[in-house]
Amino acid sequence: MSILKKGKKVLAIALATTLVGCFSTKKETSSTSVDSVLNANTIKVKAALKDLKTFDSFPRTISKGHNKWEKVGVKDWCSGFWPGVLWYAYEFSGDEELKKAAENFTLPIKTIAYSEALDHDVGFQVFNSYGNGYRLTGNPEYKKVLLAAADTLATLYNPIVGSIHSWPMKPQYPHNTIIDNMINLELLFWAAKNGGSKKLYDIAESHAEVTMKHLVRPDYSTYHLGAFDDKTGAFIRGVAHQGYADNSLWARGQTWGIYGFSFAYRETGRDDFLKTAIGLADKFLERLPEDGMPFWDFDDPKIPNAPKDASAAAVAACGLLDLSSLVKDSELKETYFNAAKRFIAILSSETYLSNTTNQALLLHSTGHHPRNSEIDVPIIYADYYFMEALLRLKKMEASKKKIIVNF
Repeated sequence: MSILKKGKKVLAIALATTLVGCFSTKKETSSTSVDSVLNANTIKVKAALKDLKTFDSFPRTISKGHNKWEKVGVKDWCSGFWPGVLWYAYEFSGDEELKKAAENFTLPIKTIAYSEALDHDVGFQVFNSYGNGYRLTGNPEYKKVLLAAADTLATLYNPIVGSIHSWPMKPQYPHNTIIDNMINLELLFWAAKNGGSKKLYDIAESHAEVTMKHLVRPDYSTYHLGAFDDKTGAFIRGVAHQGYADNSLWARGQTWGIYGFSFAYRETGRDDFLKTAIGLADKFLERLPEDGMPFWDFDDPKIPNAPKDASAAAVAACGLLDLSSLVKDSELKETYFNAAKRFIAILSSETYLSNTTNQALLLHSTGHHPRNSEIDVPIIYADYYFMEALLRLKKMEASKKKIIVNF
């Protein structure tokens, strides 16, 4: 039996039905299949390599009026996304040139695993690069780096608070935990199953529990950051940081939560994590505007003239596909699966695909709006999660067809 209240469930199902009805419109399906979008993306990723010859310099964003990637160093939190994109392109195509490029851009990130942890982004940096590389090649050296990175990330854990100190560089918050950090728990869960200490599992579970209790509001909207007393563990307050206001709904933060609590349930089997993932997903879907693409923050008073965030839609698609495979209720499975397909269809439309505009795959993402940073531009993590969502959908649809044939 679903843990949703009946009325809430009906709302979610009705929403999904509306979204699926729009999925087949000509505007949103200019690319006719998942394979065709993946193929076009792979060609474009490979073409971008011609301008990317320095392997410790990674694409991050493209400013308005420019057409080539602006790059960052290894320690930037976005460094792992480009090698991850390359691994996904290789996974789809089997192109050995892409594999070699993925290996070349992955190697410099090794230093993160063996250096002092500066923040929680170790997972984004190492698991997206080395993790995908190990998954696709089984390279034992990659496994060593991943296990070392998990131990490095774990050094930020405060047992008094029960969570990882996400941003040590923010002294105004003695101990802080941000919703983004949920994604980095996957590295710890993986390591605990693949030769790492059992303590890594315990840290990941505890962190998810603290996040659930303090960063998820009663209505299933989320704070970006939770501030804690590092000596007593007491929760001090929730903060917007990258959102519009402390009580607003920052779109990408909500999707980090959907994604993170879905795999936290998959790893732990805890029903409260599943309930949280469902609540976060329903809140996100019910706040969507008519065109199905989230504004950067659902409570920006400038709506409908506020910028959108394609990266939030891409992360949501990944999280919802995972969640659709975890919920038991068949109607909820369909709801989340179809909502994810809707996001992928919109991202695959002429409105959001970059095509010949620049080297990125997607347009119209928003990074840090309060700082006026990366507003309505391509951002590498949007491309990463777009590729992930497409590959997830391809595998899930292939699995469904196999089940039908076998039946």
